[in-house]
Amino acid sequence: MGREAGVSADILLAAAAAIALLMVTVWVVSLVVRDASIVDIVWGAGFVVVAWVAIWRRGGPDPRSLLVAVLTTVWGLRLSGYLAWRNLGKGEDFRYQAMRRRHGDRFPLVSLATVFGLQGLLMWVVSLPVQVAAGDGLNVLDWVGAAVWLAGISFEATGDAQLARFKADPANAGKVLDAGLWRYTRHPNYFGDFLVWWGLYLVAVAGGGWWAIVGPLVMSALLIRYSGAGLLEKTIATRRPGYEEYTKRTNAFFPGPPR
Repeated sequence: MGREAGVSADILLAAAAAIALLMVTVWVVSLVVRDASIVDIVWGAGFVVVAWVAIWRRGGPDPRSLLVAVLTTVWGLRLSGYLAWRNLGKGEDFRYQAMRRRHGDRFPLVSLATVFGLQGLLMWVVSLPVQVAAGDGLNVLDWVGAAVWLAGISFEATGDAQLARFKADPANAGKVLDAGLWRYTRHPNYFGDFLVWWGLYLVAVAGGGWWAIVGPLVMSALLIRYSGAGLLEKTIATRRPGYEEYTKRTNAFFPGPPR
């Protein structure tokens, strides 16, 4: 008899324990190297850990859980690898530097709760589709979800590559990228992330895991308003003189023709 989508308390607890162990370990490393921003590099890789822990606690892979694990692994390792290439050796992110100055000697414990602990909790919630996905028979919705995931990671990776090439040219210092995918949305990388997680949810729900919708909903809120595009929009105009004009002709998040 085939396994259907579902998640036991054992899988939920195992995923939570794995995330907690990962985050505490990274927190300790951050204290040694005095760089809390390494948590951003670990974000994608953490979902890879969850995917394979869920399969292990389920007793082995089935077609649907394996599909989700592979898709999650490709996405997570690409994201972590890209952020490592972009950030390592550049010093601590300005956001964490501001926190360090504000909290002084209390920063280690504050960062454990508000940076590493919070990101761990969000990782557990967002990864619910990864934890719930299971089933022996793939159907059309699985492949629709995989197609949405493919569109998302293509959008995300292309946007990152275009931005990296733009920043690598000294002539572009202080300028705003408004070509390629960045012509149609101010945040193609975040939009790609959005598609990735809705695609993974479609694969999970193909086996009946509808309630895991809380995962992509939380990720969407983070990407659009709280920690992704919304947070960046609050400060980028002060660092990019032409950004205000760029916002007048380019969609904020969802792609569309330039105005």
